Amino acid sequence: MNRKIFTLVTSFILCLTGIPQQPATPPSDEPSGLVKWLTLKEAQEKNKTVAKPFIIDIYTDWCGWCKHMMRTTYSNPGIAEYINTHFYAVKFDAETKDTIEYNGKVYKPLSSQPKTPHELAVKFLGEKLSYPSTIFVTNNYAYNLLSQGYLDEKQLEPLLVFMVENVWQNSSFDEFSKHFKNTFTPHTNFAKAPVKIYSFEEVIKLQKKKPRKVLVNIGSDFCNSCVIMNKTTYMDSALASYINKTYYLVNFKATSTDTILFKNEKYFNTLINNFPLHTLAFRLSNNRFSLPALCMLDEELNTIDVLNFYQSPERLRPILNFIGSNAYKTKSFNDFMQEFSKPPVEKKKK
Repeated sequence: MNRKIFTLVTSFILCLTGIPQQPATPPSDEPSGLVKWLTLKEAQEKNKTVAKPFIIDIYTDWCGWCKHMMRTTYSNPGIAEYINTHFYAVKFDAETKDTIEYNGKVYKPLSSQPKTPHELAVKFLGEKLSYPSTIFVTNNYAYNLLSQGYLDEKQLEPLLVFMVENVWQNSSFDEFSKHFKNTFTPHTNFAKAPVKIYSFEEVIKLQKKKPRKVLVNIGSDFCNSCVIMNKTTYMDSALASYINKTYYLVNFKATSTDTILFKNEKYFNTLINNFPLHTLAFRLSNNRFSLPALCMLDEELNTIDVLNFYQSPERLRPILNFIGSNAYKTKSFNDFMQEFSKPPVEKKKK
């Protein structure tokens, strides 16, 4: 099992599933909100011991909207608790006169004059020096996401989930944000998912009569991106139609307390790193467990491959075709995609 992934997954317990329905936070008198802010030096030192993504608030002393964001967005108790749990939160004065080391490199002020941007601010923001700005950085500094301008609670929520639940690995933020909004917008009417869901027992019986490949969608109620996949990805009519024709889909909660007999072995819920998880989740994912995880099994219920983290319908469609058509047995995914992406050839009229 990948210990780094598991440590991240178990930190999802305090999540945002209910926050989008909260009313806007009234302005607070606390100038720094409820977030436990660190310096860049403190955050980088802590990250060496326990890895977490960074959220960096880039501000200036004269920026009114920066102060307003502290009094409103960062004073929301749910937002602050989520940030304090899952991020290293940094307040960075874009015009500081300090010398700062960031990711092994030293950055200095560009001038001793007031209102002059710091070298690091220019690195983060490029030519568009706009305040407030918020930059999100992965714990290994390999990926960052910049959002400029004031963010209220509803604008900040998808950005937080996008980073914490590793959605960035498989999806652009614009794509994910669209599906996030469709999932959590109040009064949104969701059509009943057209994809058919089976239990493990049903699949085992069906495999004897009409064998198919099997998709096991491993999720949890406390995983936001799992909820979004269930309410948007599997609601996609074209994708659901293909799944119904080609696969049997099983929804499996990683925290299930059921004892399940699978391929003549019993699997059950147990404490792993003091958190209750089902051993079948690790068996099906070949110990590549994440939330969510989509395990693709062949007709003999052997795992072909595992898709870790959030999958949008746009990304998932060609992958399921690649496996479902058995193309994976004879060609690479890149070769398959060249064919899959070609527009259909129109038949000439006689």
